[in-house]
Amino acid sequence: MLKRTLKWAGMALAAIVALVIITIGALYVRGQSRLDNRYTVPSDRVSIPTDAASLKRGKHLAGVLCTGCHGPNLGGTKFFNNASLGTIHSTNLTAGTGGIGAHYTDADYVRTLRHGVRPDGTSVFVMPSPDYYYLSDEDLGSIIAYLRTLQPVDQSWGPKQFTVLGNVLIGVGMFDALLMAERIDPMRPRPVAPAIAVTIDYGGYLAQLNGCRQCHGQQLSGGKVDDPTIDMAAPNLTPAGVIASWTAADFVQAMRSSTTPARYKLNEAMPWKQYAKMTDDELNAIFLYLRSLPKLQTTVQ
Repeated sequence: MLKRTLKWAGMALAAIVALVIITIGALYVRGQSRLDNRYTVPSDRVSIPTDAASLKRGKHLAGVLCTGCHGPNLGGTKFFNNASLGTIHSTNLTAGTGGIGAHYTDADYVRTLRHGVRPDGTSVFVMPSPDYYYLSDEDLGSIIAYLRTLQPVDQSWGPKQFTVLGNVLIGVGMFDALLMAERIDPMRPRPVAPAIAVTIDYGGYLAQLNGCRQCHGQQLSGGKVDDPTIDMAAPNLTPAGVIASWTAADFVQAMRSSTTPARYKLNEAMPWKQYAKMTDDELNAIFLYLRSLPKLQTTVQ
């Protein structure tokens, strides 16, 4: 009787182990399939300027939007390295060895930045194309024009690599927010970008481009920081939240120094070093926009 019981227990355990292996295998394949999925997007026509003012504008925008991940010389960085999950490198944007600048067409840049789709049709991973979707044609063209002028950097980075666990987690949808092509409706009309000025509208445009909603929530009333390695909530940015008593000067100073009026140091998850590259007018416009929002209770995560 005992032998029979042990035999059935062994068979049951083997069946459970087999089921687990099959499930993990299926999720691994699903994760890899999602990474390999091809997307079709419109071929947007964007004029690429050559005048000095546009190149200066493109350099400024790239300094704020691109250097945080791609490095100060835009030659790429080891963006993420986790033994359990895998390795992700940010791309070398120059025309040097290992860079994309030598072979990316203007259409490739538009498709990648605006729609989150690489030339091979796969989705970008991590890069915030859902925010860059709102770039005006003029600003997008200026960025591309500036990237064409970059000093070549010889730096080769390998493709992103995920461990079995990383692929499984992609398969179960843990990193859905990082497959950017899935988050963009390519047929959705883009709003017309407002004129560059210290206005609420232009502040809203800048807040959208710079990814404030990724961490602070869609209504900017607070949210989970958009980094799986950081367990903290981003504060409420509406007039009912942390900036309720701030002045425009307080906001500019916080973005410049990472120190709030209450002498609180901003968490490193907050990319204030990038925002510090904005002009005072740009930061003042963002502050105007934030102060124009309805007062909302802080979102509880």
